[in-house]
This record gives sequence, C-alpha cells and structure tokens, in this order.
Amino acid sequence: MAEVSSNHVREGEAVGAIERGLGFVECAARLGCSTIKFQQFQIDSLYAPEALARDASLLERKAWELPEAHNALLAERAHELGLEYSSTPLYLRAVELLEPHVDYFKVASYQLLWDELLREVARTRKPVVLSTGMATLTEVKHAVDVLWDAGCRELMLLHCVSSYPCRPEDSNLAAIGTLRGVFGSAVGWSDHSVDPGVVLRAVNRWGVEMVEFHLDLDGEGAEFSGGHCWLPQSIGPVIERSQRERRAADMSPLDGSGRVRPRPSELEERNWRTDPEDGLRPLRSTRAQW
Repeated sequence: MAEVSSNHVREGEAVGAIERGLGFVECAARLGCSTIKFQQFQIDSLYAPEALARDASLLERKAWELPEAHNALLAERAHELGLEYSSTPLYLRAVELLEPHVDYFKVASYQLLWDELLREVARTRKPVVLSTGMATLTEVKHAVDVLWDAGCRELMLLHCVSSYPCRPEDSNLAAIGTLRGVFGSAVGWSDHSVDPGVVLRAVNRWGVEMVEFHLDLDGEGAEFSGGHCWLPQSIGPVIERSQRERRAADMSPLDGSGRVRPRPSELEERNWRTDPEDGLRPLRSTRAQW
C-alpha cells in the first residue's frame, strides 16, 4: 500500500494540485503496488483548540488538507490502473464522503481509541485496515470488538511503531505473530523505518499480508523532511525483492519481544491520540495539564 499522507502537497505550497495527486497514483501502479491511500482530515476538527493555541504551526497544516472533491478523480484513476483506492477518515463526516470511492477504510493508530469513528467506519460494511501503533493489546482488543460489534466483517491489523522515523531496532516485528495468534486476522506491517531490512524481514519471516509505506515522488512532499518516507527509486527494488522472497529466516533483533505494548519511543505520542469523548487531539488529560 502506497501511503501518500500529506505528500500530495509540496512543502510550502498553499494547496495540493490534483495533477500531483494523480502522479502518486500512476507512480504506485508503476512500482507494482496493489493499493494507494490518501488521508482525509480538517485541521480544525482534528486538533483541540488548546492544541492549536499552544502550537501555531499546526494551523500551517491546513495546506495539507486534501480537497474533498479530489477523491472521485483519484479513485477513478486508481481503478483504471488496477489499484484499490483507500483513505483514512479523520473526521466523522469523512466516512460518508469517502464511502462511494474507497475499496476499504484505513483507521490510523492515533484514532484507535475513538469508538464513534470505529462504529461509523464499520457501519459501511467495507473492509477495514486498523493500525495498532502505540496501543496495548487490551486497547487493540477493545477496538476490534467495537468494529466487530458494529458490523465489520473483514479486518486487517497493521503492526506499526508510531514514531517518525522508526528506528529499526524498535520495530518489534514479532508482534505481527502475536496479533495474528490473538485475533486470527490478517496482519500487515506499516513501515516508518525506511529500512529495506525491516520491510523484507516483515515479509519473509513474518509473512505479512500487506506492507504500507509512505511514498513521496521527489523529496518535495510536505512530510518528506520527517524522514519516514520512501522515494520511488528506493522502494522499487524492495518491492521487487519482497515479491521474490517470501521465505523463513533466522531470528533477528528486529523482531523484538512480540509483546503488543507501546515502545518507549511512542510514549509521548500516546498523549496525542484522539480523545474518545470529544474526538479531538490530544487526549483531554493532556490538555488539562496545559
């Protein structure tokens, strides 16, 4: 899965052009991806007012918002090229907006606590891909139960580490086996490491059914400077190799303990998850300390 996130906007631009978004779709098809994903958010409904007042730079991310009308064009082009189209809804109305266009919904790890969003996504009866970054096993179980009770019948869990970038030694890839054993569901790896060894280990040793990676076209995307995005010339050989090599491998320190719990590098980010009561970031307990 090629994750465009906010790289559809060049750094410093006021808004992303549809031509650049379509360029991502065509690049993903050339790379051999099976699916491409965007994000649908509005800054004013993503962050709490206290967060926006505390950090004015968050308001600059308004330029990263994907125009809602772009989804129809992006999905149409993706389907023409044989790709599935997906998006992450980060406000409730986005679920209804995206429903006609997406083949499945992706729920970000930051939204895992927000039961109302989980129920709204499950209501569509479309497949759901849920990232588990920062979460404890108990939190993952709760989210899975909410999705299941609300009507979701096709679920994939993506193990990830929600630090940007993720150090390879923090990958804890054995958690893939834990999630598969506990939930009996398909499990994938959402990569923030930009490390070929991590991706290939997830594929060859842990047999993931999906790899999600952040893609940028040219190093000019709004999120590229974060260090967690791949360029086409870097990820292309990894995709080709991973498609050839799905085999068992020896133990590796990249596997970690396999326990599903937040990594030390994720502890601060946990505070910035969506609060389950008002649907805003960060958690109300964090805001109360300000």
